[in-house]
Amino acid sequence: MLTMPITLTCWIVRFAPLLSKRVWEHTQVLLVGALLTPGQRTVTAVLRVLGLEREPQFQRYHRVLNRARWSSLAVARVLLGLVVETFVATGPMVIGIDETVERRRGTKIKARRIYRDPVRSSRSHMVKASGLRWLGAMVLAEIPWAGWAWALPFLTALCPSERYHQQRGQHHKALPEWAGQLIRLIRRWLPGREVIVVADSTYAVIELLKQVSDMPAVSLITRLRLDAALYAPLVPRKPGQNGRPRKKGARRPTLPNVLADPRTPWTPITVNNWYGGGRRAVEVCTDTAVWYHSGLPPVTVRWVLIRDPQDRLNHKPW
Repeated sequence: MLTMPITLTCWIVRFAPLLSKRVWEHTQVLLVGALLTPGQRTVTAVLRVLGLEREPQFQRYHRVLNRARWSSLAVARVLLGLVVETFVATGPMVIGIDETVERRRGTKIKARRIYRDPVRSSRSHMVKASGLRWLGAMVLAEIPWAGWAWALPFLTALCPSERYHQQRGQHHKALPEWAGQLIRLIRRWLPGREVIVVADSTYAVIELLKQVSDMPAVSLITRLRLDAALYAPLVPRKPGQNGRPRKKGARRPTLPNVLADPRTPWTPITVNNWYGGGRRAVEVCTDTAVWYHSGLPPVTVRWVLIRDPQDRLNHKPW
């Protein structure tokens, strides 16, 4: 029987009510082995690091993942509670959302497709990878002994390609739709806490921003498109005014025009730990506007432009 320290037992015992007694006995071995295994954390590697590579009934540990019935959402909720309790007990919660490609092969893996590799690709060079696309939600918390924020994942969702759903006659959900579903789930799991979601430009979508703006105490920070159609806030209607209600005000300049305009007011600030390189003096410009596209609901956003004051001849926004 596996003997574990009391400190570790107090943590993993939170997951015991989610599994049956027989499955829980094998799950403890997998949890402890996953913490000790270097490299890929497969079931075989876990058994090897714990000295169970010659276990006669080794298939029982594999069945925890491929046959036993347990709710991954319930496990994710408990894991999120442990992370919040340990690292972010008070204050706003910063949640990062991003997709990744898991390289998998096999005849039984039906959702495998070819996707753009977000790690090895750049703006001028695209690298493709074959595997499963997962959308992950992670807590961005300051780790005292590390000196910067770590991404602590607690929830993932498989996001198959559009062709996969078309071949099966199913409705396809794009990445922003999956992100909205995950954000709603996190909102229910963290009632009363302020949640700040951080994502890349893939999730700069009007529908997702509108959905998040309607949630209480939830904000979404993403990289806005530079060609986004921004408008002034809607002016209240006058008494007795006829006609269809307007959805937006007057058109405003695009962000590249704001950046090139010499009349744009800039505010100098100092950012600590700028991309891990220490303190950095930058200039920012911010304002509120209505992002609108024909056929889509208008959404009020706050945009922020950041530039390097030392590179005035080649200003590029961040």
